[in-house]
Amino acid sequence: MNDKIEKFYSSVIHHGKDNNRVYLIKLDKSRLTETVDYIESLACKEYYTKIITKVPKALKTEFENRKFIGEAFIENFFKGEEDCIFFAKYLFKNEKREILKNKEEIDRIIAICKAKEPVKDIFLPKEYNFKILEKKDIPLITRLYKRVFKTYPFPVFSDNYILSTMKDNVIYFGIKKQGQIVAISSAETDKENLNAEMTDFATHPEHRGLNLSLFLLKKMEKYLKSIDFKTAYTIAKSISYGMNITFAKNNYVFGGTLINNTNISGDIESMNVWYKIL
Repeated sequence: MNDKIEKFYSSVIHHGKDNNRVYLIKLDKSRLTETVDYIESLACKEYYTKIITKVPKALKTEFENRKFIGEAFIENFFKGEEDCIFFAKYLFKNEKREILKNKEEIDRIIAICKAKEPVKDIFLPKEYNFKILEKKDIPLITRLYKRVFKTYPFPVFSDNYILSTMKDNVIYFGIKKQGQIVAISSAETDKENLNAEMTDFATHPEHRGLNLSLFLLKKMEKYLKSIDFKTAYTIAKSISYGMNITFAKNNYVFGGTLINNTNISGDIESMNVWYKIL
């Protein structure tokens, strides 16, 4: 993993060759012009083919004037009050990164998801146990991620990275069997804006088909509600039936597709945005 996270004033930016993009994770609105100038110059300098931003809807005109295109949205993203838009800009048109591959399959998955009935109650099979994970669990966390993913957009294979995020703003949830973590997820919390990204889901291949991810998702939501968070969302691999269905079954709303956005499982993939008002 060669991508890195850095700050520009108070904005948070993730960029690198692995995802071949700049991702403006969090915008310092007081430095809007300087920040957009910076990420555009960074993308040109490093020959990144995409810029993706996550910004308040109120800035729609400013980004459209700079030739950004809205790809997805999340309602009530900021403190349960203001909507968010994912704006994208594609560079070096000969790379054709803005062309959506597998469109028919993605549309079919979305249609199947929207037709799913919500699931109310999920129970763990015997011998499986849920817990909020701790520092002592970190070697088991990275072991499972290495088992499940060939590549990942963030360095979840690193014990040091998991530790640093655990100390900062990420809560890890797990299901164990016989002392081993067999399913995992995380909530990347934004305490200022009272939202959380439900992410980093992984289930060991030998324990799939038991709705473990859906069980984790429900536990995550319950925890976030208990600390007064307002909105939950995810960015799921668009051609993954399992993860898209998991969120649809739990009453998440489809917010759009981020085209050729994320390096996951060895390739740049388009990603679907799903969200829920808690």
